[in-house]
Amino acid sequence: MKPSIRVSVIGAIVATVAVAAWFALGAGSSRDSAPAVDYTLLDGTRGNISRLKGQVVLVNFWATSCTTCVKEMPQIVDTYQRYRNRGFQTLAVAMEYDPPAYVASFARTRALPFGVAIDNTGEIARQFGQVRVTPTTVLINKRGEVVKRYVGEPDFPALHALVEQLLSES
Repeated sequence: MKPSIRVSVIGAIVATVAVAAWFALGAGSSRDSAPAVDYTLLDGTRGNISRLKGQVVLVNFWATSCTTCVKEMPQIVDTYQRYRNRGFQTLAVAMEYDPPAYVASFARTRALPFGVAIDNTGEIARQFGQVRVTPTTVLINKRGEVVKRYVGEPDFPALHALVEQLLSES
């Protein structure tokens, strides 16, 4: 390899590693604010994500027809139970294609202890970045910023560590 090509290749590698490190450390990224989207829970209670500022919030997009969603739901419940008394909130958002009767039955038979909303129009999923794949889970810090988005089942020990960190922030 010619010296000038070798220098160019090495320079490109160093630049790539530097950029990757910059973003991995969070230095080059800014967090997006969670959308101030309205929702209605199964019990008729109305809410808005922005009203949950000051708490760490997990928003889980799911469907009763999604086997991974059904499989992970006990861990979502466990996460909520573990942190709810420390300023942690969970909102389960059923996708617009999920039949409301199925969602209500699922929530009732599994005694889901947190708010469950049905995204009848798809607006909640749109405002959260065109969510189409279930499960998709979004973690929001106390300032109302999206910290992490999981597509598929989260690594729950890592999620719990992040929740611990976010709950300890002022």
